[in-house]
Amino acid sequence: MRTLMFVLALALAGLVNSPVAAEIVSRSENAFTLKFQGPTRLGPAGVADAFSEVDLWWDPAHSYTGDAANLGLDLAPGGCWCEAMPDGTRFDHGRVMSAVYGEVRLHAPFGPLRDVATRADLIVTYPLVDGVVTPTWTFVVEGPGVGALAEPVDGVIGGGFARWIAHMDARAAAL
Repeated sequence: MRTLMFVLALALAGLVNSPVAAEIVSRSENAFTLKFQGPTRLGPAGVADAFSEVDLWWDPAHSYTGDAANLGLDLAPGGCWCEAMPDGTRFDHGRVMSAVYGEVRLHAPFGPLRDVATRADLIVTYPLVDGVVTPTWTFVVEGPGVGALAEPVDGVIGGGFARWIAHMDARAAAL
């Protein structure tokens, strides 16, 4: 519900011009699955590039340094969603498991999930259907007691999805 409220607030602010659907698909004591979906005006050829520009769309409040400019995402298999830390080290937020046209899979135990998740897979798809690209994020998390984290994780990941859609639409408008 928080995610939907956040997306509605973004829409009212003019940051998201397309409907974004968000839901907790399933939840148990030791697992949850989140799904986010919404169309973008950006063509399929630009979606992966826009996803890799995480420093331009991720909320800096959900980084360890407080500065999204410190984030990077290498979409090659094994590539890192990393954050450059002030001491010169890099914090590994996630790893690309596979990247093919239309789909990126990451093992991404963001934030508090790192200590408890045995699985934290973010699957990003962006099919072109009837001339419209409709990206989807599916986030599957498993581990002891993680079901209690579904709502707060839904808020953070849903906010990231909405910001990514807004980033893609801004790129499309600039073309």
